[in-house]
Amino acid sequence: MKLHDLHSPAGANRARRRVGRGTGGRRGKTAGRGMKGTGARDNIKPGFEGGQLPLAQRVPKLKGFHNPFRVSYAVVNLDTLDQFAGDEATPDSLAAAGLVKKGSLVKVLGRGELHRQLSVKAHAVSTVARGRIEAGGGTVEVLPPPFGHGRPPAQGNALTNR
Repeated sequence: MKLHDLHSPAGANRARRRVGRGTGGRRGKTAGRGMKGTGARDNIKPGFEGGQLPLAQRVPKLKGFHNPFRVSYAVVNLDTLDQFAGDEATPDSLAAAGLVKKGSLVKVLGRGELHRQLSVKAHAVSTVARGRIEAGGGTVEVLPPPFGHGRPPAQGNALTNR
């Protein structure tokens, strides 16, 4: 058997229906498209949904999810605090030294070593950092987040707020 001997089985291929070949046939004149209207024309824009706002315009364009309750911290490690000049590290003193931006929430992480006694006041402290600061004779104080940062305060239900 050769390639030119291969044929489709009988009835597998049907001839294309020829429409619009005169008014005598069933599909003559309007060729089965009816009279006027959108279906009779072939110049509809791709994606046109009959006047409904198209899918491409309905889909949101920005990717990802923005969490309105996200709390972002300015990170300060122990090796940075070891070089910090001062005995007390607060968010204001760290901002004055240029280690964090003014008004940002500060989190102390445990990279590096702390070779001196230091009093640290921050909004968050990792477990490793707390252990190393206290092992060096220092103190750690966790500050509450200022208003406007983090989750909103818990509200009571409608019956208790009367």
